[in-house]
Amino acid sequence: MSATLGIRATMAEVVAMTREISSIRDPQELVRVYASRVRRISPTDATISVSRRGLTYPAFRVTRDTRWPEAVNPWKEPGRLVTYAGGIIAEWLYGNEPVIAQNLEIPEGDPARAILGGFGSALAIPQFDGGEALNMVISLKNEPGGIDEAQAPFMVWMANLFGRATGNLVLAERLREANEVIERELRVVADLQRSLLPAQMPLVEGVQFADYYEPSRYAGGDYYDVLPLGGGRLGLLIADVSGHGTPAAVMMAMTQTLTHASPGRQDDPAGMLGYLNEQLTGAYERTGAGFVTAFYGVLDPTTGRLTYSSAGHNPPRLRTHDARVVALDEARDLPLGIDPSTRFENSTLSLGRGDSVVLYTDGITEAKNPQGHLFGEDRLDDVIARRGGVPSDAVPGVLGALSSFTAGHPADDDRTLLAFTLTPTTPTTPTTPPPTTTTPAT
Repeated sequence: MSATLGIRATMAEVVAMTREISSIRDPQELVRVYASRVRRISPTDATISVSRRGLTYPAFRVTRDTRWPEAVNPWKEPGRLVTYAGGIIAEWLYGNEPVIAQNLEIPEGDPARAILGGFGSALAIPQFDGGEALNMVISLKNEPGGIDEAQAPFMVWMANLFGRATGNLVLAERLREANEVIERELRVVADLQRSLLPAQMPLVEGVQFADYYEPSRYAGGDYYDVLPLGGGRLGLLIADVSGHGTPAAVMMAMTQTLTHASPGRQDDPAGMLGYLNEQLTGAYERTGAGFVTAFYGVLDPTTGRLTYSSAGHNPPRLRTHDARVVALDEARDLPLGIDPSTRFENSTLSLGRGDSVVLYTDGITEAKNPQGHLFGEDRLDDVIARRGGVPSDAVPGVLGALSSFTAGHPADDDRTLLAFTLTPTTPTTPTTPPPTTTTPAT
């Protein structure tokens, strides 16, 4: 309690101070407001703050001085602080105890003469962190005997509560700054990762494409591509790296690089997946557990022949021209990166004009509604049956249904769609889709 203000006035000042500092987020501003308010409760002629954080006995720094013409931010401007060694200030600071000096006497040669000289009395308040007085606030009075000893315990208590609050704000500010750095780096990773995906779908006579990609974070592990092959054929790849974020994006980039670095294997889906599997298994053995699901197909737009192989990936959906939906679930084996000896197989079918195929990752079917239910393959098939006649309807249709189902909740997993349709050239009569065939890798 302040003997100058009295109980009620002191209470009013304390309440006003705590209310004001409760909304402050900048530690430097918190120090300014606290110092101003405390001087009303317990007037001083000067206040000095010293610290030994990061130093060893007998070194210390002066971090604040109310006599300085300009305040220094000790957290952001440590180079402006002067370091001293020894003397009574070092003894007080490293002593871990409050000190009341009613008759302040400073020996010759003591660095405290340049800091405390001219004052008659001092109250040195340790501010503890981890049980040690890493900082100390020294309140000074011009005249000897100027310290109100009855008020000293109250001041020690308040200074330490303030010190903890300031420390928390400093940590919060540093965490925000670190998060901003991470956010910037993640955006760079995301930009690089997106640059590996097709900038636009190819224009191919007899085929229409549509695509969609949404990472759950800045960068994701989904990958899709359309590769031009000889004879007008196209390689269609969709893959999903286990996990999320930057690690998944790195493995996605590796998958993309390997895919484009193996032109001799792109004509054979099973051989292509076998090559990727051998390379990724070695990578995962070096970097830790993980895997990649993948579906790769080779399409001949002229004949409608589609040969494909799957490494544990979600079966694409074939929508026939008469709106029936069939899962392309032949020739499935283990995901990539698990067993280097896995031998993949091919499956072949013939698509008719007006038939569509929708490739997707599990971020679509495993999206959840507020009740925790999965979107699932049945809902996906229903949307594709109703809206999947052309890719420009299929992709928005799936996304609209997904948004309604999840109540607009952000993606918990990467979401990718790649759809294509063999465009009709002449009216066709609905026919039963031809059976698929399974062949070993060549």
